[in-house]
Amino acid sequence: MAQQLDFFANRVAMLATMHRKEQAIAPLLESHLGVRVAVPADFDTDTFGTFTGDVKRPSDQLTTARLKAAAVLRQTGKSLAIASEGSFGPHPQIPFIACDRELVLLIDRTHQLEIVGECLSTDTNYRSQVIHSPADALAFAEAVGFPQHGLVVKGGEANDQIFGKGITDKDQLVALVENALGQSSLRTARLETDMRALYNPTRMAVIAQATEDLVRAIARSCPSCDCPGFSAVKQFPGLPCDLCGTPTLLTLAQLYRCQRCQFEQRLPGDHGFAAADPSYCPHCNP
Repeated sequence: MAQQLDFFANRVAMLATMHRKEQAIAPLLESHLGVRVAVPADFDTDTFGTFTGDVKRPSDQLTTARLKAAAVLRQTGKSLAIASEGSFGPHPQIPFIACDRELVLLIDRTHQLEIVGECLSTDTNYRSQVIHSPADALAFAEAVGFPQHGLVVKGGEANDQIFGKGITDKDQLVALVENALGQSSLRTARLETDMRALYNPTRMAVIAQATEDLVRAIARSCPSCDCPGFSAVKQFPGLPCDLCGTPTLLTLAQLYRCQRCQFEQRLPGDHGFAAADPSYCPHCNP
């Protein structure tokens, strides 16, 4: 990690957050890179989208993280930024299971580097439900880890009026639900898990895992020029079945490229397997 310390040690990394993500990100980056992570005052990440849908995300997940990083650099005049962006929905391989995909991005204007850490995790309480009574609300709350995890109360009709966010108090939850039910012609309301990091310790843990992946990505140095962040830019499927040798959709190899000198190297897939389990084989498991 010595070369990486030459790039980042004793610099200030501005973290684009207003939701206490420094709790998950700062200890790892400070201990491994020697940076000091700082959170700017009055930086409003809600302008880049909200999980409740009242502000739409301006672009895809990575582009939005880049926009956050660029904005925090403009605001602070610094050269090193960290931005994080999460996305929730069906797992890409197991659609009936919810997942959390977290990206943690480092932008270094001094060395013209962009390095990304990622974690795709099924460890999430991401969930929503239409309810008809305070009893329904309390049952939902218990199932999703309330009050350690916050909740959002919305109207049950199509307008999706937000009655409250960041709810961690039982009495407040019941009062807001009763208010929402009272304003609904169908006597319905919608409860959602609050996916903002400061109200969701499960998500905060996944952000930490994505930060660990960022640290690993930074530690991969270019074999030619020793620049950090020697990253995979393309994947090649075709890992052979362990039983019959048929190519599968699992990664056979990855193409790595240096951002500074453009050196390229084809390496085996990072899953650690020399062959695929037959369950992934289109011949053995059609």
